[in-house]
Amino acid sequence: MGLGCKNAAGGRISRALRLLVLIVLALVTIEYVYGWIFGATYIRTYLSARLYNITQFTFRDNETQIKNETATTRPLPGTLCDLTPSGLGPVRVNKTEVELASLENKFPEVGLGGRYTPPNCTPRHKVAIIVPYKDREQHLAIFLSHMHPFLMKQQIAYGIFIVEQAGSKSFNRAKLLNVGFVESQKWESGGYQCFIFHDIDLLPEDTRNMYSCPEQPRHMSAAIDKFKYKLPYQTIFGGVSALTEEQFKKVNGFSNRYWGWGGEDDDMYKRLNAMNYKISRYAMNIAKYVMLDHKKSAPNPKRQSILKQTDKVFKEDGLSTLEYELIKMVRFQLYTYLVADIDKES
Repeated sequence: MGLGCKNAAGGRISRALRLLVLIVLALVTIEYVYGWIFGATYIRTYLSARLYNITQFTFRDNETQIKNETATTRPLPGTLCDLTPSGLGPVRVNKTEVELASLENKFPEVGLGGRYTPPNCTPRHKVAIIVPYKDREQHLAIFLSHMHPFLMKQQIAYGIFIVEQAGSKSFNRAKLLNVGFVESQKWESGGYQCFIFHDIDLLPEDTRNMYSCPEQPRHMSAAIDKFKYKLPYQTIFGGVSALTEEQFKKVNGFSNRYWGWGGEDDDMYKRLNAMNYKISRYAMNIAKYVMLDHKKSAPNPKRQSILKQTDKVFKEDGLSTLEYELIKMVRFQLYTYLVADIDKES
């Protein structure tokens, strides 16, 4: 009786295995015919993706335990990164000063010059982060410590460029941004398609604020803590802004004529408006930034008179008339450092 039960069970298992083999053969046949007729491989892609996710393991700090990562589905290498990666949301901003040297080994994923590419998928966006800089050493380490993990979560390819002004003239933020745009294209194979023009004292608070290519120029820092997370005025375009290469060239970049604080961002708004672009913004609960404490620069007393001329002169004031001398270019581990003499009037 026991032996008969065992034989019956064995027969059922054998039939089940034969049925499974037949099903697999049928799927392979369908895949072959479907792929041959339509040039499609959906079944293969699905099966490969599942197999990839099942077999991924990670070894951490010489631990003997191997952790199966099936709970976190990773994209296949070569596939496009998600438009909106999972797990994005509010992040904590740490304004505590840190030593720049201590950060060198904190982000091993970042390549020389502050360049990063997602390891497990093909990024949809190649982004240059352009940061104008002068006498802000205490902010640089805080900025890099916050921005690298923030940007890596968004699965974009990016490079961070710190552009310092040499010489003794008043700070010219807009001209430095023009320099950063031009120089960043020289040091990246194929160039960048997206440009984030970023003040060093502003740190984003939500990774849903995507640092990517906008269909329309995007004002990213709409809600800043210093202004009680309210938009100061509707046409503001300062702080952090995003443009594609095409958009930036079409408006001839920033003006080169704003020495001292203020005016250049309003000038850019007028350029964009003249070329029929519409300013886009994320929702205010996403476009949130913390501002680091700093001493305010002396305002430009001529900014209002220069602004009145924008519509007439912007095609002859900007990238087309940019003059500077690149004094230094150094690729540090976490950023590319550019020093430019921009004192010559454009």
